[in-house]
Amino acid sequence: MSTTPIPTRTYRDAINALNSLQTNAAILEAVRAAGSKLNPNAIPEMIDYLRRVGLKPSQLNNLNVIHITGTKGKGSTSAFTDSILRAARPGWKTGLYTSPHLVAVRERIRINGEPLSEEEFARYFFEVWNLLQNTKCEAVTTPFMPNYFRYLTLMAFYTFYQLKVDATILEVGIGGRSDSTNIVPKPVVTGVTALGYDHTRILGEKLSQIANQKGGIYKEGVPALTVQQPEEGILELGVCATEQRASQFTVIDALPSTIPLGLAGAHQRSNAGLAVQLVHTFLSIKDQSYSPISDPNTSGTASATWSGSEIEPLRILPTSFMDGLKNAHWPGRCQTVPDSKLEAMTWFLDGAHTQESLGCCLEWFVSPAVGLPVSPVSDDHPPRVLIFNCTSGRSGDAFLTAILEKVEEQLAIHGSLEKKEEFFAKVIFCSNVTYASGNFKGDLTSAAISTTDNLNLKTQREIEAAWNKLVPTYSGTVHVLPSIEDAVEEARKTLNVGVLVTGSLHLVGGVIEVAGLADRALSPKA
Repeated sequence: MSTTPIPTRTYRDAINALNSLQTNAAILEAVRAAGSKLNPNAIPEMIDYLRRVGLKPSQLNNLNVIHITGTKGKGSTSAFTDSILRAARPGWKTGLYTSPHLVAVRERIRINGEPLSEEEFARYFFEVWNLLQNTKCEAVTTPFMPNYFRYLTLMAFYTFYQLKVDATILEVGIGGRSDSTNIVPKPVVTGVTALGYDHTRILGEKLSQIANQKGGIYKEGVPALTVQQPEEGILELGVCATEQRASQFTVIDALPSTIPLGLAGAHQRSNAGLAVQLVHTFLSIKDQSYSPISDPNTSGTASATWSGSEIEPLRILPTSFMDGLKNAHWPGRCQTVPDSKLEAMTWFLDGAHTQESLGCCLEWFVSPAVGLPVSPVSDDHPPRVLIFNCTSGRSGDAFLTAILEKVEEQLAIHGSLEKKEEFFAKVIFCSNVTYASGNFKGDLTSAAISTTDNLNLKTQREIEAAWNKLVPTYSGTVHVLPSIEDAVEEARKTLNVGVLVTGSLHLVGGVIEVAGLADRALSPKA
C-alpha cells in the first residue's frame, strides 16, 4: 500500500493526481476487444471505497438524493431540477453532481449552483485522497485506488456530507444499475430521461436492455418517474419499478411551449417536465411547509411528512418553479455564444454525442434565427462552419448521416431552398487535443485517447472519408486538424460566420477554453 504524501495541495496538484487515476487507451482498447462488460463487483467495490473515507451507505440517505439517469438529457434535467429547487427553497443548501465537465473538473461538484472553488476542491480532494491512501480494501481483487469517475463520485458524496447539504441532485455516469452513484440505499425520488442507444457494448444492443440498466436506480418505497419512451423502453422500466417495489411508477409529459425555459431546444420540454415533477415529488415528501397552490417559497427545514400514498403530478406551476425553469443554465447544450474577439462571429455549441441527441441539436440549429435566417426562404445568411469530432468507438458514418438527414428534414419543414450538401461552407474534423502544441489543458486531459491515433488522426481521417462518401458533390472545404486550437483558428478565417460545434462535450469544452468563451458561455449572468 502506497502512503507517499503529496508535497503540495493546490488545485493543479489535485488535477494531476486525479488524472493519474484515468484508464489509458491501451487498456480501454483491450477491454473493448474482449467485449466490454459491466463489472459485477462495481457496487460492492464502491461501498468499500465509501467505507475507507469514513462513510456508510445509510449515511448517504441524509443527503436527500434526487437520482437521475437516462441516455440523453440527464445533465439538462439535473440542471433544471437544481435551478427549480433553489428557486423554490432559496434558504436550503443544494448539492449538484454531474459529468462530464466542460472546462474545469470542479464544475462537476456544485453547491447552490456554483462549482467548488479551486481551494475547496483541493481541500476535499486531498482529504479523500489521504483517507484512501491510509486504508486498505476489504477484497484483494478491488483496485487500491478508485478510477477517475469513481473517485469524483466518492469525493462528491464526501463533500456533500461534510457540508451538510439539504438536498442532492445526483446524475448517473453510465447506465444506472452498476453505476458508482447507485449506492444510496433510499433516495427521495428517482427519474429516467429519454432512452436511446449509447454505450451499447456495455449496456446492451436492445432498448429493453438499456432500460433495464437505467431502471436499476429505482428503489423500494421510492417514487420512480420517467418521461414518455418508446414502448419497449417504457415496458421494461415498468418491470424494473415493480421488481424494485417502487412506491409508484409515473410517466411524465413534456411541458407546453408556452412555458419559457432557460435552455434552448424543443427536446428540453421533456427534460423540464421531468424536473418539475422530481422537485414536486421531493418537496411533497421532504418539506412539510410545501404547498404548490400557495407557493410559500419559504426555507423550512427538510422533514419527512409524506404519508406514502401516490403523489399526483403537478398541473399548475408555482411562480418559483417558473422562475427556476426560466433561469436554468447548462452550458454547451444548444447554446449560442457571441465570439469574444470577432463581432460578426457566433458559436453554436452542443455536446450531442448520440444519433438521437444529434438530431435534437440539428433541429435546434437548422431553425429560423439560429442557423437559418429569420425568413428561411431568404438567401441572405452568414456562412456556416461545422466543427465535429466523435470519440473512438462511436460511428462517425452514422453520426454524419444523422446530421445530414436532419438538416434536409429541417430545411424542408422551414421552406428553405438550400440543399443539405451545401449547408456548411466549411467542415472541420479535429481531435480533442486542446492545443496546437499537442498538449491538453490539465482539466481536459484524456488518457483514453491513443497517442498513435492522435498522431495519425486516424479517427478524424475516417470521419473525413465518411463525409466524402456521403457528400461526394460537396463544394465547400474539408479540413482535418490535429487540435481544437487549430480548428478554432481555421474557423475564424471565415468572416461573418456561424460555427456549429458538436459531436463531443469534450470538444465543446475545448472550444470554450481555446476560443476564450468561458466568461460568456459558463456564466448564467452573461
